[in-house]
Amino acid sequence: MARLTPFSQIRPITWGRRMVDLLGPTGDATRQSLVALVFNSLSSLVAGVVLGSIVYRFEELPGLLLMVPAAIGLRGNIFSTFGNRISTAVHTGTFTPTLRRETVFAQNVLATMSLTVVMSLVLALVARVVAIAFGIEDALGVLDLVLISMVAGVLASLVVLGASVLLAILAVRRDWDLDNLVAPSVSTLGDVVTIPCVFVASLLVGTGAWTLWVAGLLVVVAVTVAVLSVRSRLEDFRRIVVESIPVLGVALVLSTLAGVAVEKRLAVFAALPALLVLQPAFVSSAGSLGGILSSRIGTNLHLGLVSPTLVPGRLVLADAALVLGLALPVYVFNALGAQVAASLLSQASPGVWWMLAVSLLAGALTVLFVIALAYYGTVAAWRVDLDPDSVGIPVVTASVDFVGVVCLVAVVVTFGLL
Repeated sequence: MARLTPFSQIRPITWGRRMVDLLGPTGDATRQSLVALVFNSLSSLVAGVVLGSIVYRFEELPGLLLMVPAAIGLRGNIFSTFGNRISTAVHTGTFTPTLRRETVFAQNVLATMSLTVVMSLVLALVARVVAIAFGIEDALGVLDLVLISMVAGVLASLVVLGASVLLAILAVRRDWDLDNLVAPSVSTLGDVVTIPCVFVASLLVGTGAWTLWVAGLLVVVAVTVAVLSVRSRLEDFRRIVVESIPVLGVALVLSTLAGVAVEKRLAVFAALPALLVLQPAFVSSAGSLGGILSSRIGTNLHLGLVSPTLVPGRLVLADAALVLGLALPVYVFNALGAQVAASLLSQASPGVWWMLAVSLLAGALTVLFVIALAYYGTVAAWRVDLDPDSVGIPVVTASVDFVGVVCLVAVVVTFGLL
C-alpha cells in the first residue's frame, strides 16, 4: 500500500500540481467544469468585495455603475467566444498554436483586441443613452464614459487575452477540454480584473481639460479600428468582427439594463452589503454554466453530433443535466462564500440561511432560463448560418446579466429582505 504524505509536509507547489491534475485528461467533464466553476466563484466573490468597497465612487459618479455589468460581460463575451472558436479548431484539427497572420489562432487574437476597442466605445454610448432614458440624474457625460470604458477595457483585456492564450496552449498540451473550462475561467478573470480597471479609469475623470481631448482621440481610434477590421483581407478576422459586433451590441444593451436594476437599488443593497458581494458571483456562475452548455452544443453542432431540432436530443439533455447538477453545489458555495466574506469585513448580512435561500431559489430560476436560452440561442445561430461559437455565449451571458439580477432582486424582495 502506498504511503500517504503527511498534510504538514505537502508543499504549496504540490498542492498547485494536484489542483492542475484535476483538469487533466483523466478527469471527466463534471470534474473539469466544477473545478473551473469553483475558481470562478472565488474570484467573483473577490470582485463582489471590491464592488462593495468602492460603492462610494458610484455614488460620486452617477451612471458609472450602469457600465459595470456590461463591462464585465463584454470581457467574458469576447474572450469566451475566442475560447469557443479555438476549442472548435482543436476538435476539428485546424488549430495551430502560432501567431502567424494567416493562422486561425492569430486572426482570433486580432479579432479579440479589435472588438475590445470598438465595443468599449459602443458601451460608453449605450450607457449614456440608457442613463438618459431611465432618468439617472447628473449622469456622466458621453466623453467621460468613453474615457473610462476604453481605458478600462484595454487594460483589462490585455490581462484576459494573455491568460486566454495561455489557457488555450495549455489545454492543447495537457489534453484539457476547452468547452468545459473557457467560460468559467474567462469569467473569473473578467470579474476580478474589470472592476478595479473601471475604478482606476474613473480616477481620470475631472483631472483636466486634456482628458476630454484624450477621449476624443480614443473615439477616432475606435472608429478607425472598426473600419480597418471590416475591410481586412484576413477572412476569418473580418468574419469574426462582422458577425460579433451586432451580437455584442445587443448583449451590451441587456447588460446595461442589469446595471440600471442595480443602480436603482443601490441604496438598499448598501444596507445589506453581503447581497452586493453575492451579486457578481451569482450572475457570473449562471453565465458560466450557460457558457459551458452553449460551448458544448456549438462544438457538437460542428462535429455533426447534435441536430438543430426544436426538441433537444439525448446528448443535449445529458449536457443540460450536467449543468443542473453543477448548479447546486456552485450556488451553495456562492452563498456561503458571500456570507463568510461579509462577516470577515464586518458587513451587514440577512444571515446564512437567508443567503442560502436567496442564492438557491434565484439560482434555480436563472439556470433554468439559461439552459433553454443556451440551446435555442445556439441552434438559432446555426440555422441562420452564423457561427454558434461567436453567438451562443454572448446571447446567454448578456441575457443572464439582466435576468439574473432581476431574479435575485425579485427573490430578495419576495423574502422581505429589502
